[in-house]
Amino acid sequence: MSFSPQYPASSPSDLSGAVAEDLALYREKFRRRLPESLEELRGPIEGVVELPLHVAWSGMTSYDLGKPRQRMGLYRTVLHEGLRDDLPRFLNRDLLLQMWPVLRTLVGRTVRSVWEEAFPQLAARSRSAA
Repeated sequence: MSFSPQYPASSPSDLSGAVAEDLALYREKFRRRLPESLEELRGPIEGVVELPLHVAWSGMTSYDLGKPRQRMGLYRTVLHEGLRDDLPRFLNRDLLLQMWPVLRTLVGRTVRSVWEEAFPQLAARSRSAA
């Protein structure tokens, strides 16, 4: 592929700006989904939870909250893929706080930082568990 004056090659500084812009948009995607407070998270604490396909589009759709690994998988999936209305429906404040020290290591860096910046009690849980 050759470059012409009409389509100049990107310089490294252009790429770093584009990457920063992409990261900012990615962070904003998760930030916009956040509840106003953790008190809004009133999802189930027991039983089997069936996630809709827009959340669990790949892999498991049914999670038994009585099984710690499945519970962790459910929370990880909802934090990454859930929309704003899904968070209060499927997440529970007390379970989230309880699981956060481990869960934060299983979610992506962006999800972790967005949630901990919005809810200092999550960051405090991870510090107290260390």
